[in-house]
Amino acid sequence: MKKAILIAISVWNIITLPAQQADVSCRLGFSYEISNNIHWGKDKPVIMKVYPHSPAETAGIIQNDIIEKIDGVSVTEIPIDDVDSLLTATENSRLELTVRNFSSPSRVVSITKECYSNRALNESQLATAFAMYSLERTHDRLFICPFVTTTTDDPIDFLHFGSFDFTVVEDSRISGIESTVNEILKTELTQKGLQYNPLNPDFLIHTYYTFNENPRFKHKNKAAKEQASIFRYDITRDKVTGFPFYESSAPESEAEYILQLGIRFVDRRFTAGRILWECEANEMMSAPFAIKEYAAIHIPLMCMQYPYVKYNRNAQFILTKKAYNYTGINYGIYRLNEVVDVDPNSPAFEAGIRPHDIIEKIENKRMDHTAGEFTAAYHQFLAGTLKYRDSKTRFTDANGFQECMYWDPSKYAQITKAFNDDKHHMTAFSYLYFFEPYINRSGNSSCTFDLRRDGEKLQIVLRPLFHSEKTIELN
Repeated sequence: MKKAILIAISVWNIITLPAQQADVSCRLGFSYEISNNIHWGKDKPVIMKVYPHSPAETAGIIQNDIIEKIDGVSVTEIPIDDVDSLLTATENSRLELTVRNFSSPSRVVSITKECYSNRALNESQLATAFAMYSLERTHDRLFICPFVTTTTDDPIDFLHFGSFDFTVVEDSRISGIESTVNEILKTELTQKGLQYNPLNPDFLIHTYYTFNENPRFKHKNKAAKEQASIFRYDITRDKVTGFPFYESSAPESEAEYILQLGIRFVDRRFTAGRILWECEANEMMSAPFAIKEYAAIHIPLMCMQYPYVKYNRNAQFILTKKAYNYTGINYGIYRLNEVVDVDPNSPAFEAGIRPHDIIEKIENKRMDHTAGEFTAAYHQFLAGTLKYRDSKTRFTDANGFQECMYWDPSKYAQITKAFNDDKHHMTAFSYLYFFEPYINRSGNSSCTFDLRRDGEKLQIVLRPLFHSEKTIELN
C-alpha cells in the first residue's frame, strides 16, 4: 500500500518540466485534434476541450469549433505540423481565429494570450501537484459508457444539417418517456447551435428504448456477485455515482435486466430516410433502473459524440474537477519561496505582494525548501496519513492510480494535526485547500503570508478567491 502511494504525482516533475522550454509560454486555453472525420472539419483543427477561466473561454471558443484560419492564414494552406507553431507563437499577444460551427458558418474570434514566465508555477498547477491533500476537491476520473456510435458512409458535411424535429409517437404508453427524452435532446442540440424547427427540419430525431428482464439470465457467478458498482458522472446530481450496471465485457447471461436507449438522426434534406448518425446504449443491470433517469444522465454524454465521433464503441470520458484557493501568486520553479509574478487585480496584487518578494512562511509553515524536499515530504505525508482515509471511497483516477480515497470524516482532528506537522511534512501549500475542515478547523478562510522584501519583513493577510473548475471531455 505504501509503495502505491509513492506513485502519486510528483511536485518535482511538474516543477522541472517547463525548464526545458523557452523563457515564455502563452496559454490559449483549449486543446484540439486534426480531424480525420469526413463529416466534421476533415483535415482541420477541431476544438476538443475549452478550459475554465481561460482566454479561449472568455473569447467564446466552444467545443467542436472548426478552425478555418489562424491570423488570416487558411489552415489548408499550411502544413499540418505548422498549426501548433502558429497557435503557440509568443511574438504576438493576440491571436485571431476564424472558426465555424452550427451557429455560425464563419466567425472571427480574437483571443488575448495569457503569457507567463516558464520560471513560474501558478496555483492551478500546484493544486494538481498537491491534489491528494484534497481529493474531494481535485481529481480526474475516467469512466466508460457502452455506447455504439455509427455514421453514414456518405462523405457529407454535418454542417449542412442545422435544424431538427422529432418523429411523432402515437403510443400513449411511452409518450411521457418520449417527451422527457426529447426535451433533453432539444437542450443538448440547441447548446451546440442547432435549431429546433418543426416546420421544415433538416433531420428528424428518432429515439427508441426498452427495459426488460433478461430472458437469458441464468445465475450470477461469484465474480458477478462481488463486482463493485460501476461509477460514472451523474450530471443531474453533479457527482460521481455508483450504478447497478455490469461491465460491457461481462457475459449477458449474468445480467438480470437489459436496458437499451438509442438516438437516430434521419436525413430529411438531401436523401430522405438516410441515417446520418446513431448512438445506442446497451446496459446489463443487476437491478431495475428508470429509463427517464438513465436518459437524463446519459443523453448529454451520448451527444458529446455529435457531430465529431471519437469512439465507435465504448466511449471514454474524463471528468476533471479542481477547486482551490486562488491568490494570484506565481512561484519560482527554482526557488519556490520567490514570487516571480503576481496576476493583475488578484487578491495578492491588491494586498501589495509584488515580484521578487520572498515568502518565508504561509500560515506559519516554512517555505525555504527545494522542490525535491517538498516532493519527499509530500510522499511521506501521504504514506503516514493513509490510515486516515476512508477505504469505502477508494477509486482509480484517470492516470491509473488505484489508491485514491477521500479523508475519513471521523478522523478530521488527526488529519489536521498531520497537516500542522510542518517540520516533517512541509505542508505550506496546503493553504490551497485551507477552506476544508480537515486542514483548517477554524473555518477562517484568510491566510497569513510572512514576506521578506529588501531586508524588510512584512506580514500580509490574504483573503483568497475560491476557484472551481469542472470539465467533461472525451478521452
